[in-house]
Amino acid sequence: MAGGEEVSKKQVIEEVSNKQVILKDYVSGFPKETDLELRTETIALKVPQGSNAIVVKNLYLSCDPSTRLRMHKIQEENSVFTSYTPGSALTGCGVAKVLDSGHPDFKKGDLIFGITGWEEYSIITTPETFIKIQHSDISLSYYVGILGKFFSSVNGF
Repeated sequence: MAGGEEVSKKQVIEEVSNKQVILKDYVSGFPKETDLELRTETIALKVPQGSNAIVVKNLYLSCDPSTRLRMHKIQEENSVFTSYTPGSALTGCGVAKVLDSGHPDFKKGDLIFGITGWEEYSIITTPETFIKIQHSDISLSYYVGILGKFFSSVNGF
């Protein structure tokens, strides 16, 4: 390796680059490309031992009207929505594949639907909020479309 740096095989397997869509600062008016940043970080693809978390590969992400609303600083105390945190990845409904799991209800290879990050990979610390996709005859992209809106109205997310 260049520079005399040695990387073990274990490190190479367990960490990968992870592209994320980051909100730079709260938006005023219409969002512009300059309000967002595409950032690449690294992520471990293994759940820490003893954790109930899951690691997922995000396959489909939803861009809803609420995404724009949450880019603004929401002042209302009783609002259904909370603002995104500047400097953090956007979040929204998504379909993902489980890569590693410390949770008894999810196993490697499961397809799930729920709120995830606008990033290639996510660590989900509350996987019980996700729905396991059981119907392989329905296109996965439908879950972030009208079918996903149905689940959102029924489940409250």
